[in-house]
Amino acid sequence: MQTQSLPALLDPALVRRFDLNGPRYTSYPTADRFHAKFGPADFAAAMGAREIGAIGQPLSIYAHLPFCDTVCFYCGCNKIGTRDRTRATRYVDYLKKEIDRQASLLGDRRVRAMHWGGGTPTFLLEEDLRRLAKMFRDAFDFQPGAEVAIEIDPRSCGAERMHVLAEAGFNRASFGVQDFDPDVQRAVNRIQPYELTRDAIQAARKLGFKSVNADLIYGLPRQTVESFTRTVESVLDLRPDRIALYSYAHLPTRFKPQVRIVSAELPQASTKLAILTRAIERFNAAGYVYIGMDHFALPDDELARAQRNGTLIRNFQGYSVGPDTDLLAFGVSAIAKVGATYSQNAKDLNGYYGALDRGELPIVRGFSLSADDVVRRSIIGTLMCQFTLDFPAVETAHLVDFGQYFAAELGMLREFADLGLVEITADSISVTPRGRFFVRAIAAVFDRYLQADRDRLAYSRII
Repeated sequence: MQTQSLPALLDPALVRRFDLNGPRYTSYPTADRFHAKFGPADFAAAMGAREIGAIGQPLSIYAHLPFCDTVCFYCGCNKIGTRDRTRATRYVDYLKKEIDRQASLLGDRRVRAMHWGGGTPTFLLEEDLRRLAKMFRDAFDFQPGAEVAIEIDPRSCGAERMHVLAEAGFNRASFGVQDFDPDVQRAVNRIQPYELTRDAIQAARKLGFKSVNADLIYGLPRQTVESFTRTVESVLDLRPDRIALYSYAHLPTRFKPQVRIVSAELPQASTKLAILTRAIERFNAAGYVYIGMDHFALPDDELARAQRNGTLIRNFQGYSVGPDTDLLAFGVSAIAKVGATYSQNAKDLNGYYGALDRGELPIVRGFSLSADDVVRRSIIGTLMCQFTLDFPAVETAHLVDFGQYFAAELGMLREFADLGLVEITADSISVTPRGRFFVRAIAAVFDRYLQADRDRLAYSRII
């Protein structure tokens, strides 16, 4: 969907009504539903079953690199603040153990995509970065032209380091920007001059990276409509292929660094909505396509093409290009998806190292999906990515009578239909252009766990 009319679709009355806390649905069930009864043996069993049922199907890989030399106060990721880069050297040693153990469970399946996230992946010493990239290449068979992406902090990745990344096989880069305003940067402990980001992005372009993404956050302390508009204009001057515009979720009881943020300096709800509206207006004027939720892309970017041809998917990295694949995950807190299971590693280094020292995979919790979970995962993913749902397709794939099985959910959707956010026919649901901003709330209607307990406090706000 083109962004031409999007700002007008952000009705303040609807925002007030539906701007509740809710999951982002990078998985279903969501990670807060995982439990400790699922362990390494369950993961190995799931891998064995997939080796029989998924021969020849591609894989994706995620590696979590948690170290940062400074901690940004807004951050909700699993990270470890340190200036000692040798700690990352030891971490890479242990990643080798985990890579070898997982690779031993694998048959003839090739990797179509790999993503390194953090933390700050570019925190690694150059030799460790090269070494880790080689470990994955040695252990797994990558498809020609595989998507190999990395999250980059421009403060630790100048033009020379970009050369190292290119030589290591990376071809997509996501640059953390958040906000260029110096006053906002001081408030969140992330001093990052525009020139650093500009130089790193320009280096990526010269080195032939296929796609460049810029991450922004609205709702940070000391932001104003005018200040954030200047940041948006500066980002548009750099012309990234994709832009992610995330809403800051202030959850200091969950994320300790956020305690350092002065709540009184956060923009009011009306100001935050105005900041979002103005940003979308500027993206619209610059020709970006609205992908969904908080993602925008140039019309010829692969993400926009995937939206047009129906191959857009949603995973733990957000919106991505399909087809959907099993996901192997490495490092502390990393989450894997294999068949109808999820598994998550230990969230702390001691637990992670200890398991590997014992010759075990460091999985501490996970989830085995029931048939009901699988059909709901399919529905939620389809709504989040395609914004339309065909009942006969669900019935054929999952052997249910949609109208009977989801009678209660169809009833709950009537409120959204009355407000023009969805259109419901005898055999389909379509999210309207106005409703796309509230697709998390619409998808949540099919979340059996959320509807059962209604505990939304652990989630960020939708807008």
